Amino acid sequence: MARPKRWKKCMWENLLTLLTVVGVFAGTLLGFILRNIDKTGGWTNREIMYIQFPGDLFLRMLKGLILPLIVASIVSSIGSLDLSLSGKIGMRSIYYYGTTTITAVILGIILVLVIRPGEISGTSFEVDKDLTPIRNVTTSDTLLDLVRNIFPSNLVQACVAQYRTILTEPKNATNETTIEEWDISSKYTDGTNTLGLVVFSIILGITLGKMGESGKALLDFFIALSEATMIITKWVIWISPIGVFFLVAAKLLEIEDISAIIGKLGLYFMTVLLGLFLHGFGTLSVIYFVCTRELPFKVIGQMGQVLVTAFGTASSTATLPVTLQCLDNMGADPRITRFVVPIGATINMDGTALYEAVAAIFISQVRGVSLNLSKVIGVSVTATAASIGAAGIPQAGLVTMVMVLDTIGLPAKDVTLIIAVDWLLDRFRTTINVMCDALGACIIEKMSKGDLNVPALNQTEDAIELARLQNSDN
Repeated sequence: MARPKRWKKCMWENLLTLLTVVGVFAGTLLGFILRNIDKTGGWTNREIMYIQFPGDLFLRMLKGLILPLIVASIVSSIGSLDLSLSGKIGMRSIYYYGTTTITAVILGIILVLVIRPGEISGTSFEVDKDLTPIRNVTTSDTLLDLVRNIFPSNLVQACVAQYRTILTEPKNATNETTIEEWDISSKYTDGTNTLGLVVFSIILGITLGKMGESGKALLDFFIALSEATMIITKWVIWISPIGVFFLVAAKLLEIEDISAIIGKLGLYFMTVLLGLFLHGFGTLSVIYFVCTRELPFKVIGQMGQVLVTAFGTASSTATLPVTLQCLDNMGADPRITRFVVPIGATINMDGTALYEAVAAIFISQVRGVSLNLSKVIGVSVTATAASIGAAGIPQAGLVTMVMVLDTIGLPAKDVTLIIAVDWLLDRFRTTINVMCDALGACIIEKMSKGDLNVPALNQTEDAIELARLQNSDN
């Protein structure tokens, strides 16, 4: 009788994950059924909007939690730690994220150069002018905008807008006028400047840690806000099976040509997918084992809810509340997870970096552009930088892809060559991005365990010494 009870307990503990997985498969099934219904003129945008509406509500709830969660989590975790320990954890995070991103890019470049999907697929690709990005941009402007957003001039504005450089062709321009000679202006576009808020939260957390007792009241506020946000998150994630169901179904109705996955872009699709799989279950597993002397598969299994939510929403930022909740359930130290995971969700995009490197070289192969070693290195460096600048929102990688194409001298319009399958690849690379962040939190927590226990140990020793002195006085 013990086994049935154990089985029931296991099912109950993983009920939410199982329901979310069912939601993904049921949404996929519904999407294909609705696509095959004989409907004159196809599904209109309004009809698709109605189907997607419950999923949109779920996404809006998750996104509404992001701002208070990121700020409160980072400030409370850093403020609660010893400053020297915060520095150690910060450096370990940078080493980890840097290593995983670089290895992802290298893996992607090796695979695309060995498989050569662009040459095998042929050159019968056509650019869809209607889908060509309308924003003119240079690599240097993109990088400078990234740095500018790190230091927002207005914190309230950073909650709703990001700085962006705008290049406008001058009236007296000639055919010889390059984009670098265009008029420069700027504007603030919709979207939370997450990177700027993360940097401010880190600085505020360090400041409150240095203030000691005088800053305790403000620190307690952020700790309470973080705990309250996590309680709301617990309520919201129970809606995830329904939200994911409608999001997946609506997305399948939006796609015009699903056959592109097994057509011209089939080999490119499989190359990216192979790279993501090898990185997620190969490279990250090796790094986890080297750092912890344990295999990560049990931990990955406990992250089922996180991975399915990442696949369904295609947004690492929107999945952030679920990731933190899952790590809390696993017993991870919240001082580590609330510091490492929000930073990772902002700057660590392994899947995006790998995808952009593969996509850029694939497009160059399709166009017959040969790449020497310096250009391949340029792609790897730019793909790494572009992944840091990519927002944690669906298909944000397409925007920064323009920057990578510019490195090898390809026009921005060539982005449309891969847009037919980007909707699905985006979900897979988001899943890997989130997995990397969660595994990173587990690795850094295990590596910092001795440091985290030091303050408690010292307090115990101090208490013992104080008791001994009191006894000797008596």
